[in-house]
Amino acid sequence: MKPKLRVENVYKIFGDNPEQALEGLKEGKSKIEIFEATGQTVGVQDVSFDVGEGEIFVVMGLSGSGKSTLVRTLNGLIAPTYGKILIDDDDVASCSADRLRKVRREKITMVFQHFALFPHKTVADNVAYGLKIKGEGAAERRKKALAALEQVGLAAYADSFPSELSGGMQQRVGLARGLATDPQILLMDEPFGALDPLIRREMQEELLHLQKKLKKTIIFITHDLNEALLLGDKIAIMKDGEFVQVGTAQEIVDNPADEYVAAFVADIDRGRVFDAAHVAERPITVELGEKGAAEKALELMEEHNRNALYVVDKDRIAGLVTYQELAVAAREEGRTDLSEVMVTEVPTVERETPLNELYGAASAGYPIAVADKRGRLAGVIEAQAVFSQLSGDENDETAVPAEDAEARQSASEGDRP
Repeated sequence: MKPKLRVENVYKIFGDNPEQALEGLKEGKSKIEIFEATGQTVGVQDVSFDVGEGEIFVVMGLSGSGKSTLVRTLNGLIAPTYGKILIDDDDVASCSADRLRKVRREKITMVFQHFALFPHKTVADNVAYGLKIKGEGAAERRKKALAALEQVGLAAYADSFPSELSGGMQQRVGLARGLATDPQILLMDEPFGALDPLIRREMQEELLHLQKKLKKTIIFITHDLNEALLLGDKIAIMKDGEFVQVGTAQEIVDNPADEYVAAFVADIDRGRVFDAAHVAERPITVELGEKGAAEKALELMEEHNRNALYVVDKDRIAGLVTYQELAVAAREEGRTDLSEVMVTEVPTVERETPLNELYGAASAGYPIAVADKRGRLAGVIEAQAVFSQLSGDENDETAVPAEDAEARQSASEGDRP
């Protein structure tokens, strides 16, 4: 599928002789060495990435890493020195000024950290400003502005002034202004950076909620790794103008590319990054009512070194049996019916459940059932797998390994054939 946004080998070098800086980069010199030698400042170097339609692509880096310079090249506010920036078939880096204006009006908008609201205009007029620039009539502007404010929960404040709103509410107005023009791509440059932590968290959740409905293509800039991990479908870690690593939150936390990235993720709450599907194994089950089910269950638990096993009724979860209870029952004549020793109230989670919500269930000692969208058993999580992942030690010798990758895929997709 063709990406909505494609960035190919983009460089931005500030100075009157960028070729000198480019030569220095080819020789492996650092930004500082190039500046000292040539006076040229490397803002972005050889950055390439694709963003699919409806994805949130987060660029994370410290101050001076080049992330804000990069995002401003995406809509032509800063012209890249080299490279291509393709929005559909339009190359923002080389198209005419008229075509660039058309792309900005029809396809892309930007939400800034500082709200940049007009203090003398009402909230609705602020939201409608982009529509006015596009030449839309007053009635239509008002209608679309109110619809955008409704999306961010501020329709009641349409005729208020920015000074009457809190910081978080003002940022919602800035977001509504971006949404009012119905852009295909949202560029968000640290939009929540000026907010208090609690309000910032609320805005992050609000953005995710909106994204489920609107499915915009979003490039989100932040210096906060926790924010990046929460929001990003894909995350790029940026340093000295280049991408150090690009991947999903789980890929970056699980396999940091170098010491720089490892230092970032060292104190991350892994329980918020990984979900149930990540540690799910292929379920080993017996069918309720199957002839010889009790004996089969014991054999399976011995073969796979399990102390408990799930029982299914066709494709539904019926319960589980433990090795201890079943072994005792098996020694008593006539006690071969699984239903007599089966535990019917079992811990069940969805594949998206964060690991930090599984601690209590894992502590109970039973394996945790992962149910798919239809309520069927899609995977099983052993308690030790949860603890090992939360501790960051997946290679713990006491951990029970997944039987194969298909189990995680099944739990992740939420369905089985």
